[in-house]
Amino acid sequence: MARNAPSNIPTIPPGRRIQTRRSGVHGKGVFALQDIAEGEVLIEYVGEVIGWQEAQDRHPHDPKQPNHTFYFHVDEDRVIDAKHGGNSARWINHSCDPNCFADEIEGRIFITALRNIHAGEELNYDYGLIIEERYTPKLKAEYPCWCGSEDCRGTLLAPKRGWAPKGMEPVKKNKKSEKSKPEAKSESKKIAKSEKKPEKKLEKKLEKKSDKPSDKTKSSAKSPDKNKDKKPQKAKGSKK
Repeated sequence: MARNAPSNIPTIPPGRRIQTRRSGVHGKGVFALQDIAEGEVLIEYVGEVIGWQEAQDRHPHDPKQPNHTFYFHVDEDRVIDAKHGGNSARWINHSCDPNCFADEIEGRIFITALRNIHAGEELNYDYGLIIEERYTPKLKAEYPCWCGSEDCRGTLLAPKRGWAPKGMEPVKKNKKSEKSKPEAKSESKKIAKSEKKPEKKLEKKLEKKSDKPSDKTKSSAKSPDKNKDKKPQKAKGSKK
């Protein structure tokens, strides 16, 4: 979930500090090539900026994986579609006990270190996916989490009230903000990967993994026909 930050765009240090490669958690992942200090900005989540209607029209990116996108919800009017013009940020996996967070600065999303990160560690952040439907065991199972942390929720879905990723204060949401637009972390990241919104409510990355990986690759149990009418959920971010 992204948060408000000072109104100045950060400078990302030059040099190759991160690398995309196969992840033991899910599909591809992004890893630190050198030690990274807490608060260091690692990469900007970029892609084509589109509106929610366009995001819905494009969803799903892959009918075989309806819950997987590269969407990152910036606010009520803007979604970043990293499938078009995206970079390594779209491959950063989710974790319920993350070492990074998504920082929103002047409408742009920057992945920032939440703590000191050692060379070789995989980067991750909490997608904070929130969708409009009632959270049932079946729905949660459609957005599984394999981060393996002691605090793992078992799902990419985040509580709808009084919740925020570690290191960030919970945001008070009004009823209007609780309703997310048609879905997509993300993926998410997914359709899931949700992160979040004005007021600054929880941001959303949509995209990201939705099905259990097999041999460290993603696969989806959902059929295109069954999910063809499912709208994208707002979320941070999304992926593969």
